[in-house]
Amino acid sequence: MKATKQAGKTKALAIATGAKVTLGMVAEASGVSPSTVSRILNGTAVVSQEKRKAIDRAIAELGFIPNPIARGLAGGRTLSVGVVTQAIDSPFYGVALRGIEEVLTPAGYSPLFVSGKWDAAEEARCIEVLRSRRVDGMIILSGRLSDDALHHLSASMPVVVTGRNLQAPNLFSIDFNNFEGARLATHHLLALGHRRIAFIAGDPLHPDAMERLRGYRAALKAAGVRFNQALVLPGKYHEESGLMAVEQLIDSREPFTAIFAANDQMAFGAALALHRRGLRVPDDISLVGFDDLAGAAHSLPPLTTIHQAAHELGRLVASSLLQLLAGQAPVESLPEPRLIVRASTRILQATPEA
Repeated sequence: MKATKQAGKTKALAIATGAKVTLGMVAEASGVSPSTVSRILNGTAVVSQEKRKAIDRAIAELGFIPNPIARGLAGGRTLSVGVVTQAIDSPFYGVALRGIEEVLTPAGYSPLFVSGKWDAAEEARCIEVLRSRRVDGMIILSGRLSDDALHHLSASMPVVVTGRNLQAPNLFSIDFNNFEGARLATHHLLALGHRRIAFIAGDPLHPDAMERLRGYRAALKAAGVRFNQALVLPGKYHEESGLMAVEQLIDSREPFTAIFAANDQMAFGAALALHRRGLRVPDDISLVGFDDLAGAAHSLPPLTTIHQAAHELGRLVASSLLQLLAGQAPVESLPEPRLIVRASTRILQATPEA
């Protein structure tokens, strides 16, 4: 508390005089010597967790920005974190990136965002670019890199990865229960009386997509409904692939009364395809998505979907990396999936064809 008050006074003085926050100010606010602060930033100090936390707190409260080039040349901390996403323009990952930034910035770290584009070679290139910038740690949001590659990377720096279930001293993974989310979505449609439920799958090389297909199949099996491969359509997790999948399904003349899309973006595309073919949601076809993007509540009709906390995911991976950087073992976990029922699904009226 004393250090926090001192940091506040120091920051106020810097603002009043127009002075730049210096390493000495950080030392004064945290109650240690300037040389100790310098050695911690350079990664050469061996100090107690209390002192390290006091310095990190002072850096955040004062808004101290060290010279990253000098830090990098000295072989120490650059106070930068590499973040490998797959699509920076993705509605889901965009929200997660905001959560990452909200946690890293107050802690004095600058995130460097790059996009792997769902390509293992491109991800590897991005990682080398970030390593050349001497980032202190790395966050990898899903992706195609092998588990062995991630283990190898974690030997040189702290790494947090999503969509995996890995364990290593310098590596922490956070995974979402995609199986249960898909099971809930499919069970919801089954409970409404639907039996011919089409499924728009994600990329088959994506672990999340495989788990969502598995959840769909498990729900059908539990309800005694035969799995029909003709009702499973390929998708690529973007709107156009959802639209194309539904057009393909309608053209095949395979009967269906409901659609479960493996993400909201494909569900939006599916809704447009149904509209173009003169089918109404949910009067003719019930529709369920996955992710609960911001647009799901504002689509027409509002989309029933599985809530996946993208913003919380971003905050959790960032806080986990900060814990690794502080020499601590993260224990973060995502909440279980929740079904959000809106207006895109309804009870199926009993007919001979249902």
